[in-house]
Amino acid sequence: MGRRYFGTDGVRGRVGEHPMTVDFALRLASAAARVLAPGGGTVLIGKDTRLSGYMFEAALEAGFVAAGVNVLLIGPLPTPGIAYLTRRFECSFGVVISASHNRYEDNGIKFFDATGGKLSDELEERIEDLLDAVPVTRASRELGRAKRVDTSRTYYQDFCRSVLPANVDLAGLKIVVDCANGAAYKVAPRTLADLGADIVPIGCSPNGRNINDGCGSTAPELLQLTVPGVGADVGIGLDGDGDRVLMVDHLGRIVDGDQLLYVIGTALHEGGALRGPIVGTLMSNLGLELALRRRGIGFERAAVGDRYVLARLKESGGNLGGETSGHILCLDRTTTGDGLVSALQVLAVMREKQQSLAELAAGMEKLPQALLNVRVATRFDPCQVPEVAAVLARVEGSLGAAGRVVLRASGTEPVIRVMVEAQDGAVAHSAAAEIAAAVRDARA
Repeated sequence: MGRRYFGTDGVRGRVGEHPMTVDFALRLASAAARVLAPGGGTVLIGKDTRLSGYMFEAALEAGFVAAGVNVLLIGPLPTPGIAYLTRRFECSFGVVISASHNRYEDNGIKFFDATGGKLSDELEERIEDLLDAVPVTRASRELGRAKRVDTSRTYYQDFCRSVLPANVDLAGLKIVVDCANGAAYKVAPRTLADLGADIVPIGCSPNGRNINDGCGSTAPELLQLTVPGVGADVGIGLDGDGDRVLMVDHLGRIVDGDQLLYVIGTALHEGGALRGPIVGTLMSNLGLELALRRRGIGFERAAVGDRYVLARLKESGGNLGGETSGHILCLDRTTTGDGLVSALQVLAVMREKQQSLAELAAGMEKLPQALLNVRVATRFDPCQVPEVAAVLARVEGSLGAAGRVVLRASGTEPVIRVMVEAQDGAVAHSAAAEIAAAVRDARA
């Protein structure tokens, strides 16, 4: 049976609307306890800075304690920090209350297993099968206990510092760090400062409603202005739950996830530490693939979504992959995407090579990319429509090896996404418009 509530990254939605209600969170906790810790155990609960996080934290705590599971409450901490501490504290599983890069009106609940990895589809389906059951309340002697462990966030800071080589620090670097008024607002500036960097923090004053609001990796304009404005060497932009990152060079230019993969991947390759091919997604810029090929580095594409990148890395034995959005997986360091750890990998390369981020990223030339979203009444596979397939074949034939087309239905909304890459931007936009028109006509 397919999953009803779990998407590619847990359960997510508008606060106050099903399934993001207190009642559902309570039932979700009870169901998860029965599947992930049937004999009792311990769960670590963390969150980002959304106002609604308090009520979902309380509902989950009640559900877990009633089901006989002990609860550790660590408060605001990046999603990868929860994954790390779940493993370090030997918890049965971990929970993150966050809607990642969405605005504060949304929230979500996602789980990690005891290893700090995402739950399998099978486990998520088993949890969903129990959601309609009455929540469990055990006898008083069998109830779980709850306690706050807020100060334990320093363990995650220590871990982040440890990913830098022993002979490398950040002394002399001026860094602007934008934490999106989200989960990393304490640990990211402190970690960078502890490593010796001169820090200019922005997006580090959460009020419960300003997460991802005109700041962070989804809105980097302020970061782009601030970096050259204060004469910084580099900027780091995280998203609301700290699992994504983009960076800004000293000139204020964005360095996205594809370019960061190139910088990290080539350094690992040169040091003999890169395993397997680098894994991107269908949306990764063709320029990344071509640049890696020139370096003799393999590259493969997975479906859009970090869980699919992770699955392909495990299949291929690789240790580096990610998405254009900046969700980067450094599996030799972490079990999940970690914006701060990924940024530290790039900063380490800058120090070791004594080069600026602009110089490091210059080896990859991004091809012009046109992306159009065609809204439809219901999702469908556009490639199965003969008229659309004919236009697609004609465009791909005209582009040849110098371009690329991706045509797919969105997994989260009734939208068909059209992406075209070409050596010339005008050609890419013209081709994308032609395909988009064919999709619209097919459903007219």
